[in-house]
Amino acid sequence: MHVPDGFINAPVSAAAGVVAAAAVAVSLRGARRELAGGGTGGGTGADRTAPLAGLVAAFIFAVQMLNFPVAAGTSGHLLGGALAAILVGPYTGVLCVSVVLLMQGVLFADGGLTALGINISDMALTTTVVAYGVFRLLVKVLPRSRRSITVASFAAALLSVPAAAVCFTALYALGGTTDVPIGKVFTAMVGVHVLIGIGEAVITALTVGAVIAVRPDLVYGARDLARPLQLRTSPLAGTAPAAAPDQTADEPAPAPIPAPAPATPRRSTRPLWLAGLAAALLCAGGLSYYASSSPDGLEKVAHDKGLDTKTEAHATADSPLADYSVKDIANPRLAGGLAGVIGVAATLAVGTGVFVVLRRRKAAADAAPAVAAPAPAEQD
Repeated sequence: MHVPDGFINAPVSAAAGVVAAAAVAVSLRGARRELAGGGTGGGTGADRTAPLAGLVAAFIFAVQMLNFPVAAGTSGHLLGGALAAILVGPYTGVLCVSVVLLMQGVLFADGGLTALGINISDMALTTTVVAYGVFRLLVKVLPRSRRSITVASFAAALLSVPAAAVCFTALYALGGTTDVPIGKVFTAMVGVHVLIGIGEAVITALTVGAVIAVRPDLVYGARDLARPLQLRTSPLAGTAPAAAPDQTADEPAPAPIPAPAPATPRRSTRPLWLAGLAAALLCAGGLSYYASSSPDGLEKVAHDKGLDTKTEAHATADSPLADYSVKDIANPRLAGGLAGVIGVAATLAVGTGVFVVLRRRKAAADAAPAVAAPAPAEQD
């Protein structure tokens, strides 16, 4: 659903850019809390979402290369808003998808640069907000279990894709550059993206379910499943010890010394991180060669309904990685696979860098000593 340059006029594109910039700014503040464990609801393992955040962005980039056939010569691909929001939090999720869209637009000429604000508003903001809202609602009404998290993930992802199609239709109604009845655009976009949503839901549910099966403590959306540790104390705890032989009855008894709480063991995130990276590299570097070559939902609708008559050439069309293929490499499998690996590495590096900086700033702000108020002057 990457919108190219020329689909939407300049005023609406600029307005969408302002909305996208505001969404990213708000997400930067919210992600600092999520990555530091201060997200809504808190919970065990919330402070360990940071190691996953950059990997989630890279994984979404990789899986978006795997277009799957839908119907009538149309394909679809993962949008990723629901997956990111459930794994690492809604604010961090917006940033994950935004990083992916930035890398795709700059390096691979996928999605217009003047339309970057439209794509972030549509594919990052809309999908994440709708998906996480549906997810939290279902988690509250479903039984408290890991299976409920997976079911809620499926439904949230399923609804997020047609929601993005509705958002695009609304933007096109405001600033479309071709004279096409908006009712036809709405029907075609929502119809095909309901089908694409099924694929999105399957990918999201399988991924969330796999992570929950091995490390539920690292899934932001499942943080409420972790029960806080309750220490059982002795009936004698809290009572004053018997007076020492040399202690008089008038002297106060010393306060009891509480037993230190046992430290919660921390499991390494490295095995999951390495497994996720291997899966991303496999998808982008190998499986992408077998992806469907049919146009995706937006491309198909644009061609059939005439939305693409004023499409503009991409500013980075001459990029060495344009169209997800390394130029000057004759073997298409090698050219595409190498481009995918480069994309995963670049997305991982940029995403991880952003999230590490955010987490360090939050930690530094929390560690900064408060400015002490001056003591009042003594009166003679």
